[in-house]
Amino acid sequence: MRAMIVGAGLGTRLRPLTHLLPKPAVPVRGLPLVAYPLAMLASVGVREVVVNTHHLPEALRDACRAHCPDGMELQFSHEESLLHTGGAIRRVMEFLRESDPCLILGGDMILDLDLAGLIERHRASDRAATLLLRDDPRAARFGTIGVDGQGRLRRIAGRFDLGGEQAAGVYTWLNIVSPKAFASLPDREVFNHLDDWLAPRASAVGDVGAEIGSEADTLWIPVGTAEEYLVANFTEPNLRYLDVPARARARGVVLGKDRVIGAGATVPASAELDRVVVWDNERLPEGFRGHDGVFAGGAFHSCGATA
Repeated sequence: MRAMIVGAGLGTRLRPLTHLLPKPAVPVRGLPLVAYPLAMLASVGVREVVVNTHHLPEALRDACRAHCPDGMELQFSHEESLLHTGGAIRRVMEFLRESDPCLILGGDMILDLDLAGLIERHRASDRAATLLLRDDPRAARFGTIGVDGQGRLRRIAGRFDLGGEQAAGVYTWLNIVSPKAFASLPDREVFNHLDDWLAPRASAVGDVGAEIGSEADTLWIPVGTAEEYLVANFTEPNLRYLDVPARARARGVVLGKDRVIGAGATVPASAELDRVVVWDNERLPEGFRGHDGVFAGGAFHSCGATA
Protein backbone atom coordinates (compact mmCIF):
# COMPACT_ATOMS: atom_id res chain seq x y z
CA MET A 1 0.00 0.00 0.00
CA ARG A 2 0.89 3.61 -0.48
CA ALA A 3 0.11 6.65 1.65
CA MET A 4 0.45 10.41 1.81
CA ILE A 5 1.25 12.42 4.93
CA VAL A 6 0.09 16.01 4.48
CA GLY A 7 2.78 18.13 6.12
CA ALA A 8 3.14 21.33 4.12
CA GLY A 9 1.23 23.80 6.26
CA LEU A 10 2.79 26.87 7.85
CA GLY A 11 1.85 25.90 11.42
CA THR A 12 0.76 29.44 12.23
CA ARG A 13 -1.13 28.44 15.40
CA LEU A 14 2.01 26.83 16.81
CA ARG A 15 4.26 29.85 16.35
CA PRO A 16 6.88 30.74 17.47
CA LEU A 17 7.87 27.06 17.69
CA THR A 18 7.21 26.62 13.98
CA HIS A 19 9.63 29.41 13.21
CA LEU A 20 12.24 26.87 14.34
CA LEU A 21 10.85 23.63 12.89
CA PRO A 22 7.94 22.73 10.62
CA LYS A 23 5.04 21.37 12.65
CA PRO A 24 5.45 17.69 11.64
CA ALA A 25 9.07 17.87 12.83
CA VAL A 26 8.48 19.34 16.30
CA PRO A 27 9.41 16.83 19.00
CA VAL A 28 6.60 15.14 20.93
CA ARG A 29 7.89 13.05 23.83
CA GLY A 30 11.33 13.15 22.27
CA LEU A 31 10.34 12.05 18.75
CA PRO A 32 9.42 14.25 15.79
CA LEU A 33 5.67 14.27 15.34
CA VAL A 34 5.93 12.72 11.88
CA ALA A 35 7.52 9.60 13.40
CA TYR A 36 4.12 8.60 14.74
CA PRO A 37 2.17 8.38 11.46
CA LEU A 38 5.17 6.77 9.77
CA ALA A 39 5.21 3.99 12.37
CA MET A 40 1.43 3.56 12.22
CA LEU A 41 1.47 3.26 8.44
CA ALA A 42 4.28 0.71 8.54
CA SER A 43 2.28 -1.38 11.02
CA VAL A 44 -0.45 -2.03 8.41
CA GLY A 45 1.89 -2.78 5.54
CA VAL A 46 2.31 0.60 3.89
CA ARG A 47 5.66 0.51 2.12
CA GLU A 48 5.68 3.73 0.07
CA VAL A 49 4.90 7.15 1.52
CA VAL A 50 4.93 10.61 0.01
CA VAL A 51 5.17 13.67 2.26
CA ASN A 52 4.44 17.12 0.93
CA THR A 53 6.67 19.96 2.15
CA HIS A 54 6.72 23.74 2.06
CA HIS A 55 7.91 25.54 5.20
CA LEU A 56 11.47 24.60 6.27
CA PRO A 57 11.39 21.59 3.93
CA GLU A 58 14.85 20.21 4.68
CA ALA A 59 14.07 19.94 8.40
CA LEU A 60 10.96 17.90 7.61
CA ARG A 61 12.81 15.70 5.15
CA ASP A 62 15.53 15.07 7.74
CA ALA A 63 12.97 14.11 10.40
CA CYS A 64 11.20 11.73 8.02
CA ARG A 65 14.43 10.05 6.94
CA ALA A 66 15.71 9.69 10.49
CA HIS A 67 12.52 7.95 11.62
CA CYS A 68 11.54 6.08 8.48
CA PRO A 69 10.68 2.47 9.39
CA ASP A 70 12.75 -0.30 7.84
CA GLY A 71 11.47 -1.34 4.44
CA MET A 72 9.58 1.91 3.80
CA GLU A 73 10.39 4.14 0.84
CA LEU A 74 9.94 7.89 1.14
CA GLN A 75 9.16 10.46 -1.52
CA PHE A 76 8.71 14.19 -1.11
CA SER A 77 6.49 16.62 -2.98
CA HIS A 78 7.72 20.16 -2.44
CA GLU A 79 5.33 23.07 -2.87
CA GLU A 80 6.92 26.44 -3.57
CA SER A 81 3.44 27.92 -3.10
CA LEU A 82 0.90 26.14 -0.94
CA LEU A 83 -1.60 24.11 -2.95
CA HIS A 84 -3.94 23.52 0.00
CA THR A 85 -4.97 19.99 0.85
CA GLY A 86 -6.70 19.10 -2.40
CA GLY A 87 -4.04 20.55 -4.66
CA ALA A 88 -1.37 18.71 -2.69
CA ILE A 89 -3.21 15.42 -3.23
CA ARG A 90 -3.79 16.13 -6.92
CA ARG A 91 -0.08 16.70 -7.48
CA VAL A 92 0.72 13.14 -6.33
CA MET A 93 -2.47 11.40 -7.48
CA GLU A 94 -0.67 9.20 -10.03
CA PHE A 95 1.41 7.81 -7.18
CA LEU A 96 -1.59 7.33 -4.89
CA ARG A 97 -4.04 5.82 -7.37
CA GLU A 98 -1.73 2.85 -7.94
CA SER A 99 -2.60 1.65 -4.44
CA ASP A 100 -5.99 0.07 -3.73
CA PRO A 101 -6.66 1.63 -1.34
CA CYS A 102 -4.24 4.39 -0.39
CA LEU A 103 -4.18 6.28 2.90
CA ILE A 104 -4.09 10.06 3.21
CA LEU A 105 -3.56 11.56 6.65
CA GLY A 106 -2.48 14.71 8.38
CA GLY A 107 1.00 15.18 9.76
CA ASP A 108 -0.02 17.11 12.88
CA MET A 109 -1.59 14.48 15.09
CA ILE A 110 -1.07 11.19 16.93
CA LEU A 111 -3.58 8.49 16.05
CA ASP A 112 -4.11 4.95 17.25
CA LEU A 113 -6.90 2.62 16.22
CA ASP A 114 -7.55 -0.71 14.54
CA LEU A 115 -6.35 0.67 11.22
CA ALA A 116 -6.15 -2.72 9.53
CA GLY A 117 -9.81 -3.32 10.40
CA LEU A 118 -10.82 0.08 9.01
CA ILE A 119 -9.00 -0.64 5.75
CA GLU A 120 -10.72 -4.01 5.39
CA ARG A 121 -14.16 -2.52 6.07
CA HIS A 122 -13.46 0.18 3.48
CA ARG A 123 -12.56 -2.45 0.89
CA ALA A 124 -15.73 -4.40 1.62
CA SER A 125 -17.90 -1.27 1.36
CA ASP A 126 -17.04 -0.39 -2.27
CA ARG A 127 -16.81 3.26 -1.21
CA ALA A 128 -14.61 5.76 -3.01
CA ALA A 129 -13.40 7.10 0.33
CA THR A 130 -13.86 6.43 4.03
CA LEU A 131 -13.09 9.15 6.55
CA LEU A 132 -12.28 8.41 10.18
CA LEU A 133 -14.30 10.46 12.64
CA ARG A 134 -14.23 10.31 16.43
CA ASP A 135 -16.94 10.63 19.05
CA ASP A 136 -15.07 13.35 20.89
CA PRO A 137 -15.94 15.65 23.82
CA ARG A 138 -14.12 18.47 22.01
CA ALA A 139 -16.68 18.44 19.18
CA ALA A 140 -17.89 21.97 19.89
CA ARG A 141 -14.35 23.24 19.52
CA PHE A 142 -13.35 21.33 16.38
CA GLY A 143 -16.67 20.98 14.59
CA THR A 144 -18.10 17.76 13.22
CA ILE A 145 -18.88 15.80 10.08
CA GLY A 146 -22.25 14.06 9.84
CA VAL A 147 -23.27 10.73 8.32
CA ASP A 148 -26.52 8.90 7.69
CA GLY A 149 -27.51 5.45 8.93
CA GLN A 150 -25.39 3.76 6.26
CA GLY A 151 -22.32 5.81 7.15
CA ARG A 152 -22.54 8.00 4.04
CA LEU A 153 -21.21 11.55 4.24
CA ARG A 154 -24.07 14.04 4.66
CA ARG A 155 -22.64 17.14 6.34
CA ILE A 156 -19.34 18.99 6.78
CA ALA A 157 -19.50 21.47 9.66
CA GLY A 158 -21.95 24.24 8.72
CA ARG A 159 -20.91 24.63 5.09
CA PHE A 160 -22.22 21.46 3.40
CA ASP A 161 -25.43 19.64 4.28
CA LEU A 162 -27.36 17.06 2.27
CA GLY A 163 -29.76 16.25 5.11
CA GLY A 164 -30.48 12.83 6.53
CA GLU A 165 -27.78 12.97 9.20
CA GLN A 166 -28.04 10.39 11.97
CA ALA A 167 -24.62 10.57 13.65
CA ALA A 168 -21.58 12.83 13.73
CA GLY A 169 -17.97 12.95 14.86
CA VAL A 170 -14.81 15.04 14.79
CA TYR A 171 -12.69 14.59 11.66
CA THR A 172 -9.34 13.04 12.53
CA TRP A 173 -7.76 13.75 9.11
CA LEU A 174 -7.41 10.05 8.25
CA ASN A 175 -8.82 9.01 4.89
CA ILE A 176 -8.92 5.61 3.16
CA VAL A 177 -9.22 6.29 -0.58
CA SER A 178 -9.90 3.95 -3.50
CA PRO A 179 -8.50 4.64 -6.99
CA LYS A 180 -11.91 5.55 -8.44
CA ALA A 181 -12.12 8.58 -6.15
CA PHE A 182 -9.35 10.34 -8.08
CA ALA A 183 -11.56 10.64 -11.16
CA SER A 184 -13.49 13.31 -9.27
CA LEU A 185 -10.52 15.52 -8.39
CA PRO A 186 -11.07 19.10 -9.62
CA ASP A 187 -8.96 20.11 -12.59
CA ARG A 188 -7.14 22.95 -10.87
CA GLU A 189 -4.04 23.38 -8.75
CA VAL A 190 -5.29 24.91 -5.50
CA PHE A 191 -8.35 23.59 -3.66
CA ASN A 192 -9.60 21.95 -0.45
CA HIS A 193 -9.97 18.19 -0.39
CA LEU A 194 -13.15 18.12 1.68
CA ASP A 195 -15.15 21.00 0.26
CA ASP A 196 -14.03 20.81 -3.37
CA TRP A 197 -13.50 17.06 -3.89
CA LEU A 198 -15.17 14.74 -1.40
CA ALA A 199 -18.29 16.81 -0.70
CA PRO A 200 -19.20 17.19 -4.40
CA ARG A 201 -18.61 13.47 -4.91
CA ALA A 202 -20.81 12.66 -1.92
CA SER A 203 -23.53 14.78 -3.46
CA ALA A 204 -23.21 13.49 -7.03
CA VAL A 205 -22.27 9.82 -6.52
CA GLY A 206 -22.98 9.07 -2.86
CA ASP A 207 -20.01 6.76 -2.30
CA VAL A 208 -18.08 8.83 0.27
CA GLY A 209 -18.51 7.52 3.78
CA ALA A 210 -17.12 7.67 7.28
CA GLU A 211 -16.72 5.61 10.41
CA ILE A 212 -17.06 7.07 13.89
CA GLY A 213 -14.60 5.68 16.40
CA SER A 214 -15.31 5.83 20.12
CA GLU A 215 -13.12 7.53 22.70
CA ALA A 216 -12.19 4.09 24.00
CA ASP A 217 -10.98 2.56 20.74
CA THR A 218 -9.73 5.58 18.78
CA LEU A 219 -6.93 7.72 20.16
CA TRP A 220 -6.61 11.15 18.55
CA ILE A 221 -4.17 13.73 19.88
CA PRO A 222 -4.11 16.85 17.69
CA VAL A 223 -1.01 19.05 17.77
CA GLY A 224 -2.17 22.30 16.24
CA THR A 225 -1.71 24.89 18.99
CA ALA A 226 0.80 25.54 21.75
CA GLU A 227 -1.67 24.25 24.33
CA GLU A 228 -2.26 21.06 22.34
CA TYR A 229 1.48 20.64 21.90
CA LEU A 230 2.04 20.69 25.64
CA VAL A 231 -0.81 18.25 26.26
CA ALA A 232 0.65 15.86 23.67
CA ASN A 233 4.03 15.92 25.37
CA PHE A 234 2.56 15.09 28.77
CA THR A 235 0.17 12.41 27.59
CA GLU A 236 1.49 8.87 27.87
CA PRO A 237 -0.29 6.96 25.11
CA ASN A 238 0.12 3.20 25.02
CA LEU A 239 0.37 2.91 21.25
CA ARG A 240 -0.04 -0.48 19.63
CA TYR A 241 2.46 0.35 16.87
CA LEU A 242 5.26 2.25 18.64
CA ASP A 243 7.05 1.95 21.99
CA VAL A 244 7.55 5.67 22.50
CA PRO A 245 9.48 5.55 25.82
CA ALA A 246 11.92 2.96 24.50
CA ARG A 247 12.50 4.82 21.23
CA ALA A 248 12.89 8.16 22.99
CA ARG A 249 15.27 6.86 25.66
CA ALA A 250 17.37 5.17 23.01
CA ARG A 251 17.91 8.68 21.61
CA GLY A 252 18.93 9.99 25.03
CA VAL A 253 15.63 11.68 25.85
CA VAL A 254 14.54 11.98 29.49
CA LEU A 255 10.82 11.50 30.05
CA GLY A 256 9.61 12.68 33.43
CA LYS A 257 6.31 13.54 35.04
CA ASP A 258 7.09 17.26 34.94
CA ARG A 259 9.60 17.46 32.09
CA VAL A 260 10.63 16.11 28.70
CA ILE A 261 14.33 16.72 28.13
CA GLY A 262 15.56 16.32 24.59
CA ALA A 263 18.66 14.43 23.54
CA GLY A 264 21.85 16.36 24.20
CA ALA A 265 20.11 19.06 26.26
CA THR A 266 21.78 20.43 29.38
CA VAL A 267 19.60 21.12 32.40
CA PRO A 268 21.44 22.35 35.53
CA ALA A 269 20.52 20.88 38.90
CA SER A 270 19.35 24.34 40.00
CA ALA A 271 16.64 24.47 37.32
CA GLU A 272 13.02 24.16 38.41
CA LEU A 273 10.73 22.74 35.73
CA ASP A 274 7.01 22.06 35.86
CA ARG A 275 5.51 20.72 32.62
CA VAL A 276 8.37 21.96 30.51
CA VAL A 277 9.59 20.50 27.22
CA VAL A 278 13.25 21.09 26.38
CA TRP A 279 14.24 20.51 22.77
CA ASP A 280 17.35 18.61 21.68
CA ASN A 281 20.73 20.20 22.42
CA GLU A 282 19.33 23.18 24.32
CA ARG A 283 21.26 24.57 27.30
CA LEU A 284 19.23 25.99 30.18
CA PRO A 285 20.80 28.72 32.32
CA GLU A 286 21.60 28.22 35.98
CA GLY A 287 18.61 28.87 38.22
CA PHE A 288 16.11 28.64 35.35
CA ARG A 289 12.47 28.39 36.43
CA GLY A 290 9.70 27.59 34.02
CA HIS A 291 6.26 26.03 33.87
CA ASP A 292 3.84 25.07 31.11
CA GLY A 293 6.07 25.81 28.19
CA VAL A 294 8.89 24.91 25.85
CA PHE A 295 12.56 25.81 25.90
CA ALA A 296 13.63 25.92 22.26
CA GLY A 297 15.88 28.11 20.15
CA GLY A 298 17.64 29.37 23.26
CA ALA A 299 14.49 30.85 24.79
CA PHE A 300 11.46 29.85 26.85
CA HIS A 301 8.05 29.91 25.18
CA SER A 302 4.95 29.78 27.37
CA CYS A 303 2.19 27.48 26.18
CA GLY A 304 -0.50 29.11 28.31
CA ALA A 305 -3.40 27.25 29.89
CA THR A 306 -3.60 23.56 29.11
CA ALA A 307 -7.11 22.78 30.34
